[in-house]
Amino acid sequence: MAARKIGSSEDLEYTISNGVALVDFNAPWCAPCRAQTPIVNQVADRFEGKAVVAEMNIDENPETAQALKIHSIPTLAVFKNGKEIQRLVGLQPFDTLSEIMETMLKQTHGNRNLKQKKILS
Repeated sequence: MAARKIGSSEDLEYTISNGVALVDFNAPWCAPCRAQTPIVNQVADRFEGKAVVAEMNIDENPETAQALKIHSIPTLAVFKNGKEIQRLVGLQPFDTLSEIMETMLKQTHGNRNLKQKKILS
């Protein structure tokens, strides 16, 4: 299963609003982004039915990238119930992404030790 394509900031808000989501912010001209795509798709396969894995082309959504302060790509952000929990910049291996997703899925909603920030407000 390929990562879900996000086409707008409204689509992003909907995608990340409930549960755990990993979003790959990328562009087609970016070589590391192209290398990240099959890894993100593997993560999507592993967590199908448990979490959302998606991607957004920042060239097609520059306002969203600016609002999220994405300055380098690929940027991978992990969200939980609409809040950004973690951000990784640069090419990330499957094991790193899988470990982060597993950790997010195991944590309870009441964990106050997470640093959370509201996005796109």
